[in-house]
Amino acid sequence: METINYPTVGVTKSKKVFVSFYLNNKRYRLFNGKRINSNLNPNSFPVKDRDVHAKILANEVYTYITKGGVLKEYRGDEVLSGSLSDLEYFKKAVKSKLEGDYSNKYKQTLLYLSSEFEKTLPCSRITEDSIRGFLINQPSKASYNSVRRHLSALISEAVNLGMDSNPMAKVKAKKSKANLNKPFEDVSAILNEIKDFNQNLYLCCKMTYGCLLRPHREVRELTWGDFTADLSYIKLSGSRNKSGRNRIVPVPSYIKELLNKGDNNLNIFTGTINAPNPDYFKCIWGRFKKVSKLLEQDQTLYSFRHSGAIEIYKRTGSLSKLQKALGHSSLAVSLTYLRGLEVSELEESDMPMV
Repeated sequence: METINYPTVGVTKSKKVFVSFYLNNKRYRLFNGKRINSNLNPNSFPVKDRDVHAKILANEVYTYITKGGVLKEYRGDEVLSGSLSDLEYFKKAVKSKLEGDYSNKYKQTLLYLSSEFEKTLPCSRITEDSIRGFLINQPSKASYNSVRRHLSALISEAVNLGMDSNPMAKVKAKKSKANLNKPFEDVSAILNEIKDFNQNLYLCCKMTYGCLLRPHREVRELTWGDFTADLSYIKLSGSRNKSGRNRIVPVPSYIKELLNKGDNNLNIFTGTINAPNPDYFKCIWGRFKKVSKLLEQDQTLYSFRHSGAIEIYKRTGSLSKLQKALGHSSLAVSLTYLRGLEVSELEESDMPMV
């Protein structure tokens, strides 16, 4: 229980009354009951009656706080007394994430997901059962795991902010078959087909393959200022790529010959200060898929990045170089990446002999 003295009644020079009390050795003043969920407002009464209602407010404040009621900082979210409910901590976690340095798409996903999750809660407590009840409605294992991952991030943040326990601890991901982005056997052929279809998509695919940049953000948002003066390197700050680290990648000559450097603040695709919209390459790729004669099942825009990764690994045999080229935050991520691409690390000569 919080340490609080019984509130006293005070009066300002303008005849407004208030209740004053010390909570954990810090003084607070309340002029009405809003902060303790009370409609009582002593100053709405005639001056001669205010003192009586202020004393009633004093009693309400004392009872509210001694029974564990939540008192927040004036015009703030800091909790001065009591404990927030799981749902209140969850909402604070959502707010914290939305204020973080994340992509707009990620924030929109969290906002939508949190809103849908809150609708399913029967009360302000978040339990393992309420989480499982929400996840069970997901249409596939992949969707289940994706939603679980986002929900876990929010609840972990809620725990960091003060929520008592983590109900996600026993909610495990479902095992699902890997959905491979199949690499291209003949990169030149597919690039030539794309070149005849759309020049911007052609440049995007070449940079995804040759520079190993992620197409939908890193490539799409490139400005001429991200290149060195001679177009030999691309430099991206941590805020511009998924790993969160500064990244420098060389630009191969077959890409450099396609570039015609403009003003530093201009996007390389639009020629303006604005990048193409987030779904720009996704939409063009979707149209290309409908007319392509070379694309195979499971080959996507990301297949160019995967194909480039395989080429580097085959030529260097170095996982550390591959990690740096892909911009992965750890070697473990690169190992998973290669395993998903079905790259064998065993040669025939490594197999048992008879």
